Amino acid sequence: MEAASNSQEEVSTSRNKTAEDKAALLNSAVQNRSIERVRQLLEEGVDVNSTVAGGWTPLHSAVQTEQEEIIKLLLEQGADPCARKNNGATPFIVAGIVGNVSLLELFLSKGSDINEHDNNGFTAFMEAAWYGKVEALRFLHSRKANINLGRVVNEEKRALNKGGVTGLMDAAREGHFSAVEVLVNEMKADVNICDNQDRNALIHAFLPSENKERESVAPIVRCLLDHGVDVNRRDEHGKTTLILAVEVQSPDLVKAVLEKNEVDINDADREGKTALMRAVEKNHYEIAKILCEGGARTDLGDLIQIASRKYNKKMADLLHQYGAKACPDQPQDWEPTSKRWGWQLKELYNMYRPMIGKLKIFIHNDFRIQRTSQGGIYLGLCDGKEVAVKIFRLGTEMAKQEKICLDECRTHNHFINLFGAEEKKSCLYLCLSLCEKNLEEHLSTSDTEVECKDVLKTLFEAVQKLHELGFGHQDLHPRNILIDAVGKVRLADFDKSKRLNEGERDIIIEDLKALGRLVLYVVTMGKVPFEENDRQDFSASCPEGIQDYAETTDLMESLISPDEGSPVENLLKDLLQHPFFWSKQIRYRFLRDVGNEEDIKTRNTKSHNNNSEILSALNGDELHPFQQWTEQIDTLVLDCMCNPFNNNRNQSKNKQKKKSYENCVTDLLKFIRNMGEHFGEKDRTVKEIIKEPSEYFLNLFPELTVYVYKRLLSIKHHRCFPGPQSLSQL
Repeated sequence: MEAASNSQEEVSTSRNKTAEDKAALLNSAVQNRSIERVRQLLEEGVDVNSTVAGGWTPLHSAVQTEQEEIIKLLLEQGADPCARKNNGATPFIVAGIVGNVSLLELFLSKGSDINEHDNNGFTAFMEAAWYGKVEALRFLHSRKANINLGRVVNEEKRALNKGGVTGLMDAAREGHFSAVEVLVNEMKADVNICDNQDRNALIHAFLPSENKERESVAPIVRCLLDHGVDVNRRDEHGKTTLILAVEVQSPDLVKAVLEKNEVDINDADREGKTALMRAVEKNHYEIAKILCEGGARTDLGDLIQIASRKYNKKMADLLHQYGAKACPDQPQDWEPTSKRWGWQLKELYNMYRPMIGKLKIFIHNDFRIQRTSQGGIYLGLCDGKEVAVKIFRLGTEMAKQEKICLDECRTHNHFINLFGAEEKKSCLYLCLSLCEKNLEEHLSTSDTEVECKDVLKTLFEAVQKLHELGFGHQDLHPRNILIDAVGKVRLADFDKSKRLNEGERDIIIEDLKALGRLVLYVVTMGKVPFEENDRQDFSASCPEGIQDYAETTDLMESLISPDEGSPVENLLKDLLQHPFFWSKQIRYRFLRDVGNEEDIKTRNTKSHNNNSEILSALNGDELHPFQQWTEQIDTLVLDCMCNPFNNNRNQSKNKQKKKSYENCVTDLLKFIRNMGEHFGEKDRTVKEIIKEPSEYFLNLFPELTVYVYKRLLSIKHHRCFPGPQSLSQL
């Protein structure tokens, strides 16, 4: 049997090898442009869709060599027009690389998608731009190709800031001036779209490329400048367009960038080097002179020493003329408070940055905390204090709302603080409390129930205070709830906040519903994702196995579906006293105190329901979940309270004192009260069953606390509710 098996494997290997050899022969015939040989191999049965290394099919190779006659033959013989190589490229995308318009048109007729892309996000349009195929670009544009589409990449690459590059950026980087000119003049490509590293087409024009000629940079840069490109973007190393112009050693481009009058001539890159420092390093006297005449600072870095090392007396004389001295800066000994952002803050502290008022900031990926629709949140130092800097476009409604709300809410310690605001050109920089993480990140490293309740209690207090101050948040989300360096919860992101004027109830209800979703998100430690919808039955998503299920679902329902007639502005204040926030000891004490009410402790409950408001409220629901509570209690535990004097010496006395409890809520509460009062008197067997009375009764009747709480609320009977002092001890 073993020999037979080996023989079969050899045959299989032989067949596979033969198939591979035939595929290679067919591919070679295509590359050699021999249609007769291609036809012969196909007639011999070679698979028309066979592949060679890299997943190339004969059709891919035919498109690459632009053999239209062979392409038609392959398609007639069943070649897949949408086949993909290992990198995901289709024949249509390869046609974009070679720029063959007739082939592009052919594959569109065969079912190709105009914007289909390979595994790296390249479309046929991008490939045509990369290789400077102008006529292909014009054709694809006429067929509605998305000219501003950025490279689509997977999550892993997106996390590394890869992707997002457009066809215009490709053409600019590869030095294809004619393609850039067509893209911006004829197709009106957006010159200010940025890739996932925040680089626009101007930055890409300066980037090095293997096949780009240095002479092609200048006309592309001037074209983009003429079309209003943003000159304040940086490359991945933090280099400004002015620094990049210095590095390509083009005095004309340095002048062109400076003439825009939008760049800071003294701005520095990731290494803290300015344009003048780079010019001196490059030993380019003419550029250094342009920069010095333009007002570049000469007291940054040891410019004299750099010039001296290059034995450039002319450069050194120029620098001395403009006030440079040989006095290198020394890093200062400073330690940041933040643990998470420590190394970035220390680097920012020691690097040179042009100040924006009292703010020191570097707009670079390494110092970015979070992306936003306006401009991002970055690390900064405001008057020496570690801050998070939220950037807005000046004059926008979102900027106005954030600043107004923070200005008017400075007094509450559950909000992030506003330490300062600076303006520069078109941007507003708000300097805010620097926190270590948001709630999403916090829950992934924490698993304690008490902490979750503390988080929610703080959130409730923060939103309640916000409403009292006259604002609705309108964007409550785990990402907008921050944890600072000492573990305090702080509410952030007020750019969507609204004044509580007209429509006040609707604004508050929207915040309450978001809080309801946050309750579920927090108690499940983020396992039930935060959702943006307004499902009324959201509590149905709450897993029954979680601790304090009854309290959690009731709290959520109270938030998501507040009573129509009740004043919602007071709801959060009331819900801060909800049993969800009570400890087990407080819940147990509450049940005992209710059981100690005079009407419950002394009356025969069933016969007096109609004569007592509290008895009627607690026993009025015939469908309450405690109808068989006496059967749920351990027999010995129940018996010890029905026969409290059960011992040999008091047999006759016992008969007279025998008690009984009915299956109604108030008798259950009376039983809990009596057991609590006399637990110390019980024998060892009963104590071993109960162990801890609060644990025993709350585990046995998990819905009891909320049931009693709601019934007493309905009759405004607050006497037994725990006071603020006992709740503050949680």
